[in-house]
Amino acid sequence: MKEALKIGIAGLGTVGGGLLELLATHGGWLGDIAGRPIEVTGVAAKSQAEQKGPVAEKAKWFSDAIALAKDPSNSVFVELIGGDSGIAKACVEAALDAGKHVVTANKALLAKHGVDLARRAEKAGVSLNFEAAVAGGIPIIKTLREALGANEVTRVYGILNGTCNYILTKMQSEKLQFADVLKEAQAKGYAEADPTFDIGGFDTAHKLALLTSLAFSTRVALDEIHVEGIETITAEDIEAADSLGYRIKLLGVAVQTEKGILARVSPCLVYKDSAIAEVSGVTNAVAIDADFSGTILLVGAGAGGRATASAVASDILDIARGTTLPPFVLPTSELRTHDAAPLDAHYGSYYVRLSLEDKPGMMAAIATRMGDRGISLESIVQHRPLAPHVPGATPAPASKAPVSVIIITHETTEEAMRKALETIVADGKVTQRPQLIRIEEL
Repeated sequence: MKEALKIGIAGLGTVGGGLLELLATHGGWLGDIAGRPIEVTGVAAKSQAEQKGPVAEKAKWFSDAIALAKDPSNSVFVELIGGDSGIAKACVEAALDAGKHVVTANKALLAKHGVDLARRAEKAGVSLNFEAAVAGGIPIIKTLREALGANEVTRVYGILNGTCNYILTKMQSEKLQFADVLKEAQAKGYAEADPTFDIGGFDTAHKLALLTSLAFSTRVALDEIHVEGIETITAEDIEAADSLGYRIKLLGVAVQTEKGILARVSPCLVYKDSAIAEVSGVTNAVAIDADFSGTILLVGAGAGGRATASAVASDILDIARGTTLPPFVLPTSELRTHDAAPLDAHYGSYYVRLSLEDKPGMMAAIATRMGDRGISLESIVQHRPLAPHVPGATPAPASKAPVSVIIITHETTEEAMRKALETIVADGKVTQRPQLIRIEEL
């Protein structure tokens, strides 16, 4: 058997702890299939109290993660610290510059500095592997980088954030408002105390930036992704979508168009009978449309120590076997510039919710404004009053109480939709900001 592959692990939190558990359980098996033992020679974390378990306790303790990254006793550095800069970035750079392979689960670091780090890895002739950075235990990086190498990918999309999917699923199943479900998600540990990174769509955007680069052989371009979160989704939207045959999901979507790559994160309506509509709770799903393979859908745990550790271990196994590939499919010098298509170029159907004064002719006026922009309506219905009657309170006169109107359009451009809504708002016909949600054909 070959000499042992020696690794250093920085960060012993949820994922780091999961990796240590996996190595303690399956380390022997991994060594057998790799053809060489896998040995943890060093660990680093915020506190030495985190150095638990048989694998960690045998390893040398480092209070300085950068020192571990430079230490000659290991040839693979596993970064599980997190963050797009600071110590995580310094560690990875130090390890690559020292000629070490790097395995990381750090989506934020790669979304911001991925191309530069890949260039360093290429110069050193080492691997930069990041299977765990997107969708936890789902092997989406290897699928795009290796399994679909013979295909032309036209679209990659999916549910990439478990927190948002949990919230939307709970709103659907229990008919609750967003704020109430968010509070519950925080209590269960599914959402952070400051949930902005998740519910604002930014976590999904980081992951989509990496998938877009892999799918279309472009430089990572986080700044070119249009991002919307789920904060504005109401129980009324969930109910209206359900009555029309849809579910609402936060999707990351990147598609190749004639005008460039259109990459966006936003709530979308998907048909109830689509496979992705059935993905519930904290589960993730990623789909790829390619010319020869057709559509592939991968579903699984998008986070959690054990699932993410599985992805980290798969990257370590590749290195142990001697497999070194360009991090983003092609060498960095050959990656294309990410030519972004404008969001206005998006073409599809839309869900619109408008709050209108309950007066004769209002819906006809709205339909006219839509028609002025060449927008054909599939349906336009009054859904229900926005402010339900409170027992004991005096009901507002019917002519004064605003009503909710739900519109489903036929396919049109984003530009036409936005201009039509701007005109409707300028007319003073709405009492709230219109709700606009794209309908995604999957």
